[in-house]
Amino acid sequence: MTDRPRGDGEPGDGSPDFHWLYGESGAPDREPRPDETRVMPTMSRPSDVSPPPPDRPLPGQPQPGQPRPGPGVPPPSSPRGTRPARRRRGPGFWLRIVLALLLLWVVYLVAVPLWAWSKVDKVDFEPSGKRPADQPGTTYLLVGSDSRAGLSKEERKQLGTGNAAGQRTDTIMLLHTGDGPNLLMSIPRDSLVEVPGYGTTKINAAYAYDGPKLLVKTIEQNTGIRIDDYVEIGLGGLAGVVDAVGGIEICPTFDMKDKLANLNIKKGCQEADGATALGYARSRHTDPRYGDITRVKHQREVVAAVGGKVFSPWTFVNPVRYWNLANAVPDFFAFGEGTGPMRAAMWATAMRSADLSCVVPISDLAVHWDPKRSEQMFRYLIEDKTGDMPKSLCTPTGLPKSVTG
Repeated sequence: MTDRPRGDGEPGDGSPDFHWLYGESGAPDREPRPDETRVMPTMSRPSDVSPPPPDRPLPGQPQPGQPRPGPGVPPPSSPRGTRPARRRRGPGFWLRIVLALLLLWVVYLVAVPLWAWSKVDKVDFEPSGKRPADQPGTTYLLVGSDSRAGLSKEERKQLGTGNAAGQRTDTIMLLHTGDGPNLLMSIPRDSLVEVPGYGTTKINAAYAYDGPKLLVKTIEQNTGIRIDDYVEIGLGGLAGVVDAVGGIEICPTFDMKDKLANLNIKKGCQEADGATALGYARSRHTDPRYGDITRVKHQREVVAAVGGKVFSPWTFVNPVRYWNLANAVPDFFAFGEGTGPMRAAMWATAMRSADLSCVVPISDLAVHWDPKRSEQMFRYLIEDKTGDMPKSLCTPTGLPKSVTG
């Protein structure tokens, strides 16, 4: 039997010779005998490192479901006690916020006037009987009633309205809109005209006799102009609207002191509150030359100034002012039956931007209408040709320019 090299142990003493059994390459060079014990090489492991739980990855290893970092990319570190960084809101988030706020503001701008409109009084102004046929363009009748109804004793004193019973009209204006320039024409309340059923008398008496219907009938029969819409404002209404828009600018051309209108102002442009603006529009005793003609001029000035404030951008970006203005309408205004909120808004816009502003042509301060010149002006309105109207017809006093200078 060939001798074999001995290893560190003998086969019989339980210490197998590794080289004898496996050879230098580590692979067995023969089949072990059935009575031999197979011994595998041992591997040492550190005793102070315990294996992690099977459901918890080692630090630095990717979490389940996370992609493994590529070559050269250090694993993410997440120290204990630190919160993950919050996701920054992108521009899309803030754009949605801005759009939502804009939508809410548009809803507010639409809902407030519609709600206010539901409380506005409607007036049956269309007379019965024969009326002028439909005409191109739209003609509005604005009536400023001097009724004291609804005003307290303190309000009458503050506004200088007195305690007169009944109601007449301090203000009568026709506003025509159409293809040509908007035209705002004042009709002096003392105009001597034929009132159906009452003969020749002052035009504002028609309103006192039988209200809006008779006034509309009187105007239509004396002018041939068909009245399409009707707007009425009370004495306190003008003051309330002026205060709602934060006051207006007036520009008197002379000092004005009128106890009956509770007015005492100096010449020149100045800011006016509601009470002052109302007195400025009502006073008829401060101009010894033109009297009531000057008053209607001031009325058109106040109406235009109010329109400018109502439709200024500040009204639509100031929610308090917008709310106050919308809520002033039901308290002080009345509109004709059939007039909707859109038509009312068109009227208010047109009042602000009247390109032509004048008094019905008159021949004297009595006040008689000039038969020839007034008929010419009425014809331009009836045919919706205000753009062709000669300037000599539309004057601030109603008198020919040769008289006024």
